[in-house]
Amino acid sequence: MKIIIKSAKIIDSKSPFHNQTVDLLIADGLIEKIGVSLPNDNATEVKFDNLHVSQGWFDSSVSLGEPGYEDRETIANGLNVAAKSGFTAIALQPNSFPIIDNQSQVNFVKNKANGFATEIFPIGALTKASEGKDMAELFDMKKAGAVAFGDYNKSIDNANLLKIALQYVQDFDGLVITYSQDPNIKGNGVANEGIVSTRLGLKGIPDLAEELQISRNLFLLEYTGGKLHIPTISTAKSVQLIREAKAKGLNVTASASVHHLVLTDEKLDGFDTRFKVTPPLRTEVDRQALLNGIADGTIDIITSDHNPIDIEFKKMEFDTAKNGTIGLESAFGALLTVLPLETIVSKLTSGRTIFGLENNTIAEDSIANLTFFTPEGKSTFTKENILSKSKNSAFLGTEIKGSVYGILNQNQLVTK
Repeated sequence: MKIIIKSAKIIDSKSPFHNQTVDLLIADGLIEKIGVSLPNDNATEVKFDNLHVSQGWFDSSVSLGEPGYEDRETIANGLNVAAKSGFTAIALQPNSFPIIDNQSQVNFVKNKANGFATEIFPIGALTKASEGKDMAELFDMKKAGAVAFGDYNKSIDNANLLKIALQYVQDFDGLVITYSQDPNIKGNGVANEGIVSTRLGLKGIPDLAEELQISRNLFLLEYTGGKLHIPTISTAKSVQLIREAKAKGLNVTASASVHHLVLTDEKLDGFDTRFKVTPPLRTEVDRQALLNGIADGTIDIITSDHNPIDIEFKKMEFDTAKNGTIGLESAFGALLTVLPLETIVSKLTSGRTIFGLENNTIAEDSIANLTFFTPEGKSTFTKENILSKSKNSAFLGTEIKGSVYGILNQNQLVTK
């Protein structure tokens, strides 16, 4: 298959064509030629208004549902949503039913993802059934294709278990993911502890719940060595702790979610459960600290932390509703309201290296793993923009910028 991409501005700091507007000729999944006014050569033409092209985006935290929770989302539809949202690859969280905690479950989701433009890279559970008691079959899952190991939105209470896991995975260059929130300090909290939670009468989750656990996990990493990824941090102090750990030379990376970079706990005033997420939305001071962490490289990855929830678990009292928001469809447009374009692209592509995946720059003879978008234009994010089966988006009614046109990956073109 031949495809020619016309008049595309390249956004790829590692490419010799960075910030240049060129044509790209793709043949059988490879970038054959890059230049100005290339002949069509009987190729399928891709042309959009103000077209920008970058390396394919990677989302480091996506929950789908299948197997077990297909009513929330299927792998097939989830990958279609990801493709039309600009993501050529996603790391799939293990929180299905059954939990992805063994080789056969890794094989199942990988086989389900065969043939799609967006690739799926499973995260294996760190502990059996994500119960935090016994270490799962990490090496077997690694051989089957798991790219990292972690229990989604669950802290490991047993420090010795995490210590052993960090030591064990070094034999095969494994990556451990540790969601950091002390469950005892969190208690029955449902919102950030502060002025808003006090005003609304909601039980608070103090910053300390996250920061204490991050401190412990960094101490363990310093003792064991290895690679540690701390996902979806949310407080100013957490950013500082990771900044200091990196300065000491620890091999630690971190991510922040789109909703924590854009929204604050002020959104809770209407008790709308779309804004009930974990960790909770924090204050404007925390949000600014996260943005600063993005700018100075303390935070390595931006994730949508896409988490579909059934409507019956969201349309209920705030205290009892489940945590989570979908985020793939709104990620790019929401980020453009708070961050520069090149920073967004960098943070949506750097995760591939951290998770041990190949990163192809935009150059001749490279694999065509591309995302198409424009940073121009404004719109309001509505239900019509949601392609997911679940509709629990924290960005409904929010003004966003730009638009995603689609992707080219696995020799497949997917556009809206």
